[in-house]
Amino acid sequence: MKSPKEINLESKIINKLKNYPNCIKLIQYLFEDVELQAMQDYANNVSIKRLGFNDHGPVHMRQVANNAIKMLNILHNNGIQTSLEREEIGTFEDSLCAVVLAGLMHDLGMMIGRASHEEMSVVLAIPIIDRALKYVFGDDIVRKTIIRSMALEAIVGHMSTQKIHSLEAGIILIADGCDMTKGRARIPLAMNNSPKVGDIHKYSANAIERVMIKPGERKPIKITIEMSGDVGFFQIEEVLFTKVNSSPAKEYVELYAGVVGEEFKCYL
Repeated sequence: MKSPKEINLESKIINKLKNYPNCIKLIQYLFEDVELQAMQDYANNVSIKRLGFNDHGPVHMRQVANNAIKMLNILHNNGIQTSLEREEIGTFEDSLCAVVLAGLMHDLGMMIGRASHEEMSVVLAIPIIDRALKYVFGDDIVRKTIIRSMALEAIVGHMSTQKIHSLEAGIILIADGCDMTKGRARIPLAMNNSPKVGDIHKYSANAIERVMIKPGERKPIKITIEMSGDVGFFQIEEVLFTKVNSSPAKEYVELYAGVVGEEFKCYL
């Protein structure tokens, strides 16, 4: 049974993809995939209940996909080509398909554990990616290979522990970092857990009131983070800024953060 948040995010994602029929076909297939849903749910169970981390489940993965689609659309509207377009081996819609796949599967490795979960996510995602792409593109081997490879690069690179080279993977890296609002920390904070390594992420995320992704003034994408307290700066400086700084999409992003009612800091 999907939560209201999941359903709401699915509606937002579908609306952003309405002009791209292959993307719509792909996303509807993934939203209806029972195994993928079960994997996302279990990954969240391990993350929150077993390890005491923030949400890494179906809501988070949908939010990352939603963030990535929003940013790619902004770049597209500014005439900035994706890597597949620049290299003349794919279309903008192919790039959207890749970030959709990566967004919805980048944290599947949390089913196993936190360490190297991005690499485990690749292993777990491949069978689902293969059958989803076959459903959408049939026997077009070249197109399926390109989109799958791009999605896997984005998945394995979402922790900025491995060098990535495509704009699409760079967008997933930033999109993941942008999901830091207090909703991600709500459940682990409510649980009666003893102090453990990683708690700072929960308390820091709980101070993030809102993350806004909009067209920028100096650069194409403007990310603004509103916080209720200074502890939120940990999440921005140690997580988001690190990811943006490692991203091939860095040159297209301006980043601001601050406590509501105080002066905002410009990071990029």
